Amino acid sequence: MSRRTPALIAAAVLLPLALTACSTPEGDEPTGNKAAAKSDGFPYTVTNCGVTTTFKAPPKRVVTMNQHVTEIMLELGLTKSLVGTAYLDDKVLPKYEKDYASVPVIAKEYPSYEQVLATNPDFVYGGYASAFAAGDGRGREALKKSGIETRLNTESCAKADTPMETLYEEVREVGRTFGVTDRAEAWIKQAEADNAATAEKLKDLKALPVFVYDSGDKTAFTAGGKGIGNELIKRAGGTNVFADLDKSFGDASWENVVARKPEAIVIYDYGSTTVEQKKKRLLSDPALADVPAIKNKRFAVMPLSDAVLGVRVPAAVEKLAAQLHPAATTS
Repeated sequence: MSRRTPALIAAAVLLPLALTACSTPEGDEPTGNKAAAKSDGFPYTVTNCGVTTTFKAPPKRVVTMNQHVTEIMLELGLTKSLVGTAYLDDKVLPKYEKDYASVPVIAKEYPSYEQVLATNPDFVYGGYASAFAAGDGRGREALKKSGIETRLNTESCAKADTPMETLYEEVREVGRTFGVTDRAEAWIKQAEADNAATAEKLKDLKALPVFVYDSGDKTAFTAGGKGIGNELIKRAGGTNVFADLDKSFGDASWENVVARKPEAIVIYDYGSTTVEQKKKRLLSDPALADVPAIKNKRFAVMPLSDAVLGVRVPAAVEKLAAQLHPAATTS
């Protein structure tokens, strides 16, 4: 789980967030090219996690690192722009399988700097701050010096407690960067409608106290109060018992898990440890025996790729709601 370690997350949330975008004049192109670029909305300047970039035209050779940003590109119909991808948490959605299969996988986890350069990219899109780990040679500044622009998924640097709006802005800015604003806005409109439909089903229900179990033995690695994971729980009719943890992910003591008495446990499904193994660990721990969720064996399961800032989120809210409140969502 190197990509989401607390240290990396803590460093990421300190980065300033500026989701502003504006156009700037460009005088270096021939008149014909200049007119064409302006008609397509370029040049376009955007500030992303403290890095300001001006695009004269959409990037043409893109490497994505981490599944949720790969799926944003695929959802926006940008498969032909991808020259490489890396680091799946689980399987891509069935509707993306054909497009995903057409993109070279340059590394099972994070590629080296040399592997990135070998694809001759003009843009790298990372999902977690660890995608641009300077110590591994993939820092955004180092890539810029090699002529490669970058983008970091804004969950890694957002400070505002409006994760769904952050998601919409993420999709909007990616759409704008690649000249497919219409596709981005269409997705956002549908996402808003889907979220409203789920909210309507749950409007009269009492929120269920929920504990997220990602991993961990001596301590529990869980979802904190920042980021889309906490938002998912709220919109699915739950209350995150560790919402006071001031980060997207972090460690909690098992004593606190017991004290906060969650009535349901959401297990994140990914990696080599199976859901059944995680359930067994929780059910066999005598210290947890009096936790209501353990007593009642009340579990919900989410793929990790559903619980990060990507295009799966609206459907993930509905799926989690169906597990937490089955009677309300099937009526």
